[in-house]
Amino acid sequence: MSSTAPAPAPTGRPRSPRDAADAAGPPPGQTRRRGAPSYRWARRILWANLVAQIGIVVTGGVVRLTGSGLGCSTWPQCEPGQFAPVMHPELGWHPVIEFGNRTLTGVLGVLALATAWIVWRERHRARPYRALGLVPLIGVLVQAVVGGLTVLVELHPAFVGVHFMLSMVLIAASTVVLRRHAEGDGTPRWHVTPRTRRLAAGLVPLTVLMIALGVVVTGAGPHSGDLEIAQRLALDPVAVSRVHAAAVWVYVAVLALVVAAIHRDRAPSTARRAAWVLVGVTLAQGIIGYVQFFTGLPEVLVAAHMLGASLLVAAQANQLLALRDRSVEDVGPVVTRG
Repeated sequence: MSSTAPAPAPTGRPRSPRDAADAAGPPPGQTRRRGAPSYRWARRILWANLVAQIGIVVTGGVVRLTGSGLGCSTWPQCEPGQFAPVMHPELGWHPVIEFGNRTLTGVLGVLALATAWIVWRERHRARPYRALGLVPLIGVLVQAVVGGLTVLVELHPAFVGVHFMLSMVLIAASTVVLRRHAEGDGTPRWHVTPRTRRLAAGLVPLTVLMIALGVVVTGAGPHSGDLEIAQRLALDPVAVSRVHAAAVWVYVAVLALVVAAIHRDRAPSTARRAAWVLVGVTLAQGIIGYVQFFTGLPEVLVAAHMLGASLLVAAQANQLLALRDRSVEDVGPVVTRG
């Protein structure tokens, strides 16, 4: 093995992405480029981008739950001829809340730009990885347009739903960028069997279905947008909630099979830990969902449920990537049995 190969862990397996990320410097085979931030600072920026992507979902939920979606009547200005919000007694704090969420979008844009810069400074890395580093920046720009259109159509649930689902995509992409930054570009070395890989990959479409149904439930309920103007979906909220709950139970059943398969394959501790983190987030999200349903959808629990959805997407992406390592060299898969 050449000198650029990753140092083996005590078990004989290659260094995990988590171990590499916690190291004092970049992973084996990666060097710092002139003018680029230190490895530690790069990690901090990538983490900040992910946290901000999740944070914008929560603040967007606050806008909706407080009925502030139309606190600013137009976009990109808050009011015609006025960029900043204008306080009116009849509007209360709604313009400030809506404008604050727009301002956070600017902060998120700066972090997404920094993420793209970090990734593209690494010209020695694989092109797919560098292309992925552009997704948060492009996504923020797209979200700004979708957010503006959402205001112009008076918070139609379809646009609100698209706005939310795009945020889920950006959270997943930001999670992947963060993890890939600590890896090499070699062929993935899988720690589980192909059967387990397929089972774990099946969680991804189930996640999309589960969250999409949650968006439909929100669009049919009392928190679909502005309290007075927003058009709600002409669906029975209770019936849609039951369909959403059924999708959640299917996801939980498949997740249980994935966890069992990971332990059966004797995957490394990083893979097992990522799977149990996903289990914990899923159970917490399910409990919040049932409690909010039976307590009349209090705003604080709805906001917590939105945060939980964001964390679940990040945990899901991390769990799937934790099933393999990417070393600098291609030395073959860890598990070869069928």
